[in-house]
Amino acid sequence: MKITNPAALFDPRPYGFSHVATVPAHSQFIFVAGQGGEENIEGKLNPDFRTQVKHCLNNIWIALASQNALMSDVVKVTTLVVDHNQEKLQIIIDEFEQMWPDKKFPVNTLIPVPKLALDGMLIEIDAIAVKR
Repeated sequence: MKITNPAALFDPRPYGFSHVATVPAHSQFIFVAGQGGEENIEGKLNPDFRTQVKHCLNNIWIALASQNALMSDVVKVTTLVVDHNQEKLQIIIDEFEQMWPDKKFPVNTLIPVPKLALDGMLIEIDAIAVKR
């Protein structure tokens, strides 16, 4: 897998994403369904946005680990955010920087939404990973 940011496009890394992910032929793809910020198997949601983002990313990590994959194997995410604003964007950026400290961020499409599947759910992220 190769993550790149063409010089002719703005540098997206300060915003926690990359422009292009290239995947070699015959790779194994792992698709992770949209994960919310549930803290446990009972589905408890903390009302704090940052806490939900942390749990959301951890839930993706757990799903990937079940397939012997890592967060560094993620090539694409889609991020859905309820009542998106600049403060929430900064929290997402901060937490993505914690998860991908090398700044080889996956490609990301962020979509503001009015509501998600569960009451109190503030963020949902799905992921596509490539196992090498």
